[in-house]
Amino acid sequence: MTDDNWKDSQQSEIAATGLAPTDDRESVIIATLPAGSYTAIVRGVNDTSGVGLVEVFNLH
Repeated sequence: MTDDNWKDSQQSEIAATGLAPTDDRESVIIATLPAGSYTAIVRGVNDTSGVGLVEVFNLH
């Protein structure tokens, strides 16, 4: 899965959670995943560097 600028995809679904970012450039993904272990790989646009934060929420 990839995402850049949360309003580019899933905008209405993300807004409905009440957890939408205040900055349109932030990345958000809503996904239904089976139980298990996962790895998040965070990259800047065009492989630039920066600071990243990954948060996971149970929306049910």
